[in-house]
Amino acid sequence: MADTDYDIIIAGAGLVGATFALAAAQGGLKPVMVDPQPFTAQLAPTFDGRATAISYANFRMLKALGLGEALEPYACRMDRILVTDGRRPGAASRKPSAAYIRFDADEIGDRNGGEPLGYMVENRRLRSALAEAVNERGLEVRAPAAVAGVTAGPGLATVTLKDGSTLSAPLVVGAEGRNSTVRRAAGIDVFGWTYQQSGVVCTVRMERPHGNVAHEYFLPDGPFAILPLTENRANLVWTESTRRGEALRAASDEAFHAHLTRRFGDFLGGLTIEGPRFVYPLSLQLAEALSAPRMAIIGDAAHGVHPVAGQGLNLGLKDVAALAEVLTEAARLGEDIGSELVLERYARWRRFDTAALAAGFDGFVRLFSNDLAPVRLARDLGMAAVNRVAPLRRAFMHEAGGATGDLPRLLRGEAL
Repeated sequence: MADTDYDIIIAGAGLVGATFALAAAQGGLKPVMVDPQPFTAQLAPTFDGRATAISYANFRMLKALGLGEALEPYACRMDRILVTDGRRPGAASRKPSAAYIRFDADEIGDRNGGEPLGYMVENRRLRSALAEAVNERGLEVRAPAAVAGVTAGPGLATVTLKDGSTLSAPLVVGAEGRNSTVRRAAGIDVFGWTYQQSGVVCTVRMERPHGNVAHEYFLPDGPFAILPLTENRANLVWTESTRRGEALRAASDEAFHAHLTRRFGDFLGGLTIEGPRFVYPLSLQLAEALSAPRMAIIGDAAHGVHPVAGQGLNLGLKDVAALAEVLTEAARLGEDIGSELVLERYARWRRFDTAALAAGFDGFVRLFSNDLAPVRLARDLGMAAVNRVAPLRRAFMHEAGGATGDLPRLLRGEAL
């Protein structure tokens, strides 16, 4: 017999899945998470070098869910972002040319309550804070356990686990990443393409203070981002061609450090690499729908984008806020939370924003990841113009902060 004592079954207990579970529970719903990894691993303070940029609107949500006290000591403000069109290795050490944009949080401080443009938080801190909150609130996690299939019925969806056991609930939410089993069970197709690029990620400690300034240099093979962390460290997101990315993966520690130093420059002094480096292929993947009968998808299960603007997790957290609010309101009205009518409200809320931002990121990558003289001239003129038009610059900052459009309550910092 299937266990039916739940409102929502969530496939995936990672950053997006756990955040959604907390939001759903705050709204009065009973979730259960299923994940193939032992949940105790989330609590391990293992340093793996990865970090995430969180928009100030999404950070409001995390605080509204009770995570502020756990995260704030490890969240580094990004008060300024300097975007520069570079040319070759060492571009980061040069002074900005006319082709740059400077975003400053002070310009929009009157509208966002003095918040920064965003926060950089190490993934290990996010995982730990979420896991502790899940445990404190007594939310159930079936782990290690893997979803083998999902069947939608007239009133319930049934999830079959790989050990043969079953769970049933009015709704199943897929939050298990790009290879989502829930998405496949829902019959939702995806489309996308690869960029023939690899992302190289690592953490460094600098000799000189970073001043809470993020730097993004657009170089011919892709962007090179320096994102400030606490303790005068920075998370580096270094985009290279696939061939060079694989060479960096295979390089010795000494060779990698030499290449990195050449790319970074010396404007913040010497660099010490902390933790491992990661190299992974970059691609775009969008789901053709966000819901199906008794099923909805969020996070990377719904959309995987290029990290050029650091918006991957932010898009997923916006999904969380929208879906949690739709379901909470439906439940309070006595509606069936897994009905197509209810789930279409979520899909309609998120569909345009997701598609528009994914298209924008894709166009941005294609515009900047080349060294053709006419294209370079056009984009440099565009960057210089944006830098000189204050209302346009402020609009970019509000969009990046996730504070535009019809915001769910959680993104306004309000509890459900």
